[in-house]
Amino acid sequence: MVKIGVLALQGAVSEHIRSIENSGADALMVKNINDLALVDGLILPGGESTTMRKLIDRFEMLEPLRQFALNGKPMFGTCAGLILLAKELVGYDYSHIGALDATIERNFYGRQADSFEVGLYIKGVAEDFPAVFIRAPHIVNVGGNVEVLATYRDRIVMVRQGYLLGCSFHPELTTDQRITAYFIEMVKESLANELHV
Repeated sequence: MVKIGVLALQGAVSEHIRSIENSGADALMVKNINDLALVDGLILPGGESTTMRKLIDRFEMLEPLRQFALNGKPMFGTCAGLILLAKELVGYDYSHIGALDATIERNFYGRQADSFEVGLYIKGVAEDFPAVFIRAPHIVNVGGNVEVLATYRDRIVMVRQGYLLGCSFHPELTTDQRITAYFIEMVKESLANELHV
C-alpha cells in the first residue's frame, strides 16, 4: 500500500489525513526529515504559508522538500501548500520549494469572510467538484509544461506538472475524495515508473 505524507507543521493536516485514509491509502504526518523519507508522496496542506515557511526553516526541511520534488516524488499543494510549491509569487522576490512552474498571487479571492464554495469541472477528476475557497491564492500563469486542470471565472485554480499537483482551494474540507484519490493514483504511477527504470 502506498504511504502518503501530509506536511504536519501547521494547517489542515487532520482533514487531509482523513481524506487519504478514506481513499484507501496509508497516511503519515510528516513533522521532520526522517518522516519525509518514509513517504511515497507528500501533501502540502492549506493554512498560513508564512507560518509554515518559518516552521520549515526551524526544522531545516526546506532543502529536503526541494530534493523530494527534484527526485520526482509526487507533491500536492492545496491553497497555502500551492504557494509553497510555486516558482514565483506576485510581490515577492523569493519562492519557497519552487518546484511548480507557476506564478501565484496570495489571497486573491479575499479575506476569510469572503470564503465560498463552487462546483468545478476538473479535467480527469470530476464534472462538478465542490471546491471550497478560503483566502485562496490565484494561479496567475503557468509554464508550457504545466497542464491546467480547472478554472473558475477564467482564472486558473488547479494544475498538474508531471508528478506535481496544485490547487487554490481546499478539497480536504469536503466529503468528496476524488482529488485525493487522483493524487494517490499519481503516486502509484510514480512508484510503477520507478520499478521500470
